[in-house]
Amino acid sequence: MSEGGEADRALESDQPIVRAGAQPGRLRTMTQSRTSLYSPLHQRHEELGAKFAEFGGWNMPLEYANAGVVAEHTAVRTGVGIFDVSHLGKIDVVGPGAAAFVNDCLSNDLRKIEPSKAQYTMCCDESGGVVDDMIAYLYGDDRVFLVPNAANNAEVARRLAEVAGPDIAVTDCHRDYAVLAVQGPKSAEVLDAAGLPRASGFMSFEETEFAGSDGDTCRIVVCRTGYTGEHGYELVIPSTHAVAVWDALMAAGEDASIQPAGLGARDTLRLEAGLSLHGHELSRSITPVQAKSSWAVGWKKERFWGKEALTKEKEQGPAHRIYGLEVTGRGIPRAEMTVYNGDDAIGTTTSGTYSPTKKVGIALALLNTSAGIELGAQLHIDVRGRRVPVEVVKPPFIGTR
Repeated sequence: MSEGGEADRALESDQPIVRAGAQPGRLRTMTQSRTSLYSPLHQRHEELGAKFAEFGGWNMPLEYANAGVVAEHTAVRTGVGIFDVSHLGKIDVVGPGAAAFVNDCLSNDLRKIEPSKAQYTMCCDESGGVVDDMIAYLYGDDRVFLVPNAANNAEVARRLAEVAGPDIAVTDCHRDYAVLAVQGPKSAEVLDAAGLPRASGFMSFEETEFAGSDGDTCRIVVCRTGYTGEHGYELVIPSTHAVAVWDALMAAGEDASIQPAGLGARDTLRLEAGLSLHGHELSRSITPVQAKSSWAVGWKKERFWGKEALTKEKEQGPAHRIYGLEVTGRGIPRAEMTVYNGDDAIGTTTSGTYSPTKKVGIALALLNTSAGIELGAQLHIDVRGRRVPVEVVKPPFIGTR
């Protein structure tokens, strides 16, 4: 983890746009930087006393001085929190047949949803490993907007551009949009107060015009989704208007005691909700089948990247699977700790934390299926040389909304 300074920001410069679509294999990029990247809201976070950490090359708020991870986590569970997740990737795929093209590449089946709906999906390699997972916003037959993880945005864009036909433009617009997440049982109340639309159903999105206090307007997208297990929304905003939208949401949420929340709380929230994180529960070596994410694979599709390998693994059964573990003794599990069944090492934790809601340690772990582990099984995690008892449970660890 690292932090940059004003000198680093002064070095940022845009590279020329390289257009793709005219020739397959070429990628159009926009506003790329040579240095560590900063959210357009970085100054606001500094003013709030944020502690920063690096996420996928971006310096993002980990927690805020007036609260901390547990308080921010609790605010989202009981009221409302606002996250800056502008480090998330953004890729625009546009052109005749863009949706069909994306559907032939990514795991889930876009034909299951209609325009103005979003879908969770994955980019897999030939072995079935997960290059990245992401949300796909379906605008129509000729446009799909993808939001992958920060660290893998360029790789996903490159893979798509390599096989795109001459009429399909793949645009890496990572820096051109900010993303805000308003999460918690009072999130709808905040959007109402800000005059923003609330999408009608889960994973629905709506594009709307936002007018700042200075009269300047922009188009933003409001989607009924999130990464916390709570009722919430994610907003995709032109970077030039991120500060105005943030300020408007903070003002609108004042009566609801809106709490800025960092990515530390985002991780504890997603883990309580049993949600996978790329690089932990999903990776080039952990497939959707192993991660129990087969629901995000369009098995009936004619093609998608990794289909042959994943189909074979599904039919034969995976050698490893992700399980939920809840501590029954004393101890806090972390990632990469060995899990034991008696004296036998049967796997490794992929994520672990203290659950502020349940007030116990929780973890996700990749365990050998040959061990025959079932729900309720009593296992142990090696926490710094001490065997901590855990019970196998079915995620999510808490009720989700």
